[in-house]
Amino acid sequence: MTMPTDSSVTCPIVAGLWRLADWQLDVPSRVRWIEQALDLGITRFDHADVYGDYRVESLFGEALKAVPSLRKRMQIITKCGIRLHTDSRPCRVDYYDSSVGYVRAQVEQSLRNLHVEQLDLVLIHRPDYLMDADALADTFRALTREGKVARWGVSNHSASQFALLHAHHPLATNQIELSTLATGALDDGTLDQAQQLGLPPMIWSPLAGGRLFTGTDAQAVRVRAEMTRIAAHLDISLTTLAFAWLLRHPSHPQPITGSRRIDRLREAVAALDVKLDAEDWYAILIASRGCPMP
Repeated sequence: MTMPTDSSVTCPIVAGLWRLADWQLDVPSRVRWIEQALDLGITRFDHADVYGDYRVESLFGEALKAVPSLRKRMQIITKCGIRLHTDSRPCRVDYYDSSVGYVRAQVEQSLRNLHVEQLDLVLIHRPDYLMDADALADTFRALTREGKVARWGVSNHSASQFALLHAHHPLATNQIELSTLATGALDDGTLDQAQQLGLPPMIWSPLAGGRLFTGTDAQAVRVRAEMTRIAAHLDISLTTLAFAWLLRHPSHPQPITGSRRIDRLREAVAALDVKLDAEDWYAILIASRGCPMP
């Protein structure tokens, strides 16, 4: 089975909007940022209902409302299934909710927030231990029939959790953590499953939340030193190398940026032209793990 694709999707790099509220951009600046990302060939924009204390989708939606023609040039990804305590949404604890009513309500709220008629991809944000896979699949089918969601996926799900839901309804992707400082996905079966099913995984925190550049712990120092040597040899930036390392994997990862800086997005896109050989790839992995390969 292969992942359904839009013919306009050619770039595996995805623009992440997690911190959009922190960027403090006015509407024209948000429009300009979107346009600059699109000009780089980045056409997918990753959201979640909870980002920015439930505000990010609306901030992005204001830009789309100001310039409606932008919508035709992009694919919108969002996530739901986490309930966070806020003043407007009181709950005793933060928890996960994949119930029929909650997923439908959040999808419809995301449509309103973003000022769009359809979401291109919706992910269940975290695995809900109380998930009823059959009921959730029915919800997926209903919202798809209604034209509200084109495709479905998950985020942060184990291989078995993905398999359970995928058996009830076809999923497009699993959004997981992977970076030169967080390599667990290489061994936990999620990347193997992605490659087996032909469903490219989306990758969050490809720069380890900035720790790759500023971390003072032993792992970060080792990896940064090794990557600095390789980057200098290839005449590329550390950011470009970090994205190239991810893109080298045969599951065809789709890394998500998290920066407002257009030069950072440009460096991520530059990784598409980097040919990283296996020796350099493994040298970075060995530096990350702090020991030779067994």
